[in-house]
Amino acid sequence: MKNLSDRKINFMGVRKVAMVISIVMVITALASLATRGLNFGIDFTGGTLVELAYQSPVELKQVRETLDKGGFDDAVVQHFGTPKDILVRIGIREGVSQNEIGGKVLKILQAASSEPVERRRNEYVGPQVGEELTEQGGLAMLYALIGILIYVALRFEYRFAVGSVAALVHDVMITLGIFSIFQFEFDLPVLAALLAVIGYSLNDTIVVFDRIRENFRRMRKGMPVEIMNVSINQTLSRTLVTSLTTLLVLIALFILGGEVIHGFALALIIGVMVGTYSSIYVASTVTLKLGVSKADLMQAQKEEIDNMP
Repeated sequence: MKNLSDRKINFMGVRKVAMVISIVMVITALASLATRGLNFGIDFTGGTLVELAYQSPVELKQVRETLDKGGFDDAVVQHFGTPKDILVRIGIREGVSQNEIGGKVLKILQAASSEPVERRRNEYVGPQVGEELTEQGGLAMLYALIGILIYVALRFEYRFAVGSVAALVHDVMITLGIFSIFQFEFDLPVLAALLAVIGYSLNDTIVVFDRIRENFRRMRKGMPVEIMNVSINQTLSRTLVTSLTTLLVLIALFILGGEVIHGFALALIIGVMVGTYSSIYVASTVTLKLGVSKADLMQAQKEEIDNMP
C-alpha cells in the first residue's frame, strides 16, 4: 500500500474551485455576522450567574420549565461539573440587583423541588465589563494576526506571510460565521478557542511552507504550482494524523465534557477542520497568486555566489 506522502494528488489543480468555495463561505459568514450578529454570553453582555447544588441528579429541562414559569424565560441552564450541580445565567434586568435575582431563582427552584437546593455562587458581570471584554478580545486576535504576519515574513518571505494570514482570517471568519448562523452562545471559552485555532492553523501552515521552501531550493525543475503540489503531498500524512488525533480528543470533550465546555470544544472542532483545509488550499493558493518563485527564496544564496572572487 502506498504511503500518503508518495501519492500524487493534484491539490493545486482544483485550487480555483476551492477558492470559490472559500469566498462563498466567508461572504456568507460576513453576511450573517452583519445581520444576525453573535449570540454573546453574559461574559460580554453582562448579567447574573447563579450556581446551585441539588442532592440528587436534576433534569435541565425541568429546571428551564420551572424558571420559565417563574418569569425567567431568558435563563440559560446547564450542568456544571456533575448532574447534581447547575449553572443558571440570566441577562441584565434593570432595577434589580444580582442578589435579588439569585434569591428569586433559588426560591423558585426550591419551591419546585422536594429536596434542599443550595446556592453556592452568585456573580454579576456588568455591561461595562462586557464591553471591555469584547474590545480586548478583538484586539487580542488582531495583535495575534499582526505578530504572525511579521514572524512569517521574517522567517520565509512576505508572500508567505500574506498567505498564512489570509488562511487564519479565513478560519476565524468561518468559525464565527457558523456560531452566528446557528446562534451558538459566544463566551470567553469560545474566544479562547478562536485564539487556539489561530495557533493550530498557523502551525499546520508553517509545516507546509517549510516543505515548500525546502523543495523550492532543492528541486531544479518544476513550476511553483508543481512544487507546491509535491510539498503538500509530502506533508499530507503528517497533516491528517495531527488533525484526526486532535479531532478525536475534541469530539470526546464535546460529548463527555459537559455543557460548560461545549462551545469551546465546538469552536475548536470547526477550527481544526477548516484550518486543515485552509493550510492546503487557501495559504498556498494565495502565496501562489502573489507570484512567489524560486528566486524569492534563493536570493541570499545568489548574492553570496556573486560576491566570490
